[in-house]
Amino acid sequence: MKLWKTLTMTAAALAISAPAAMAEWQPRKPVEFIIMAGTGGGADQIARLLQGLIQKKGLSPRPFIPINKPGGSGAEALSYIKGKEGDNHTLLVALNSFYTTPIIQEELAIDVTSFAPIGRMAMDTFLLWVNTERDDITDLDSYVATVKGADGTWKVGGTGSGQEDSILTAMMEKELGYNVTYIPFPGGGTVAKNLVGNQIDSTVNNPSEQMEFWRAGNSKPLVQFNGTRTAPFEDVPTAKELGVDIEYYMQRSISGPAGMDPEAVAWYQNLFKELFDSQEWQDYCTSDGLTCDEWISGDDLAAFHDSQLKRHVELIEAVGADAIMSK
Repeated sequence: MKLWKTLTMTAAALAISAPAAMAEWQPRKPVEFIIMAGTGGGADQIARLLQGLIQKKGLSPRPFIPINKPGGSGAEALSYIKGKEGDNHTLLVALNSFYTTPIIQEELAIDVTSFAPIGRMAMDTFLLWVNTERDDITDLDSYVATVKGADGTWKVGGTGSGQEDSILTAMMEKELGYNVTYIPFPGGGTVAKNLVGNQIDSTVNNPSEQMEFWRAGNSKPLVQFNGTRTAPFEDVPTAKELGVDIEYYMQRSISGPAGMDPEAVAWYQNLFKELFDSQEWQDYCTSDGLTCDEWISGDDLAAFHDSQLKRHVELIEAVGADAIMSK
């Protein structure tokens, strides 16, 4: 009788706990970690750092697989995510081309506000960089004078056409009164290598993309496009300090396809919140000049994306789409 009672209680406990265990969503196969840019750039570095931390900390029962899809200034990646509607095993590592590419390439018919908002990992910045060998350029004034003297032949390298680097370049042309030749590359890492190799004359790389070369003394920053100076570039003035009305940031966020199951969205949100709070991620943000003081996800991230879409429509209208797409 006692044995029967024990078996009955055990069966009842299993009946209660089994559905709960089955209801707890987690990846059942490898997760595609889609990167909207080429290898070596900021988005690529971030994706591979996060993937490594997920593996190191054992945070997922299935691996995350970084996949670069830089084509069409991020159009390839966005179209891929659009085609994955309802898929619970695909994520997008986004930058500002998340906004600019659908605005400029309307034929894509992509509504990024329909994507599942997982989390914003950081706000990144831009700096104006030249090769350290340019002894004639020591500050923004000498840079502007040199560019004007080049009469349109000054080569600025950037990631893609019609996205963040070309927008910032067009903003600088308008504010500083010069013209340049813009050279697009598939990723920020390639841009950085071309600057130190003197194939281009300047760039507006994100800090992480130039960090290796800056620390080696191969490149030097002249101005940062933040509201205030940020580490580790406390000695580099902001554009606004110098009387130039340019302030521009790069968002680093994670999204899922439209129609992702709510349980999967919640699981990924919890995962990336844990990564955001980790010492490893916060140390990376400090060392590479990212701002990582506020985690936002869900409805707050959706509202952020909506406001940034409107902001980029205004920016593109202000400098002209032709000015950006010719870059």
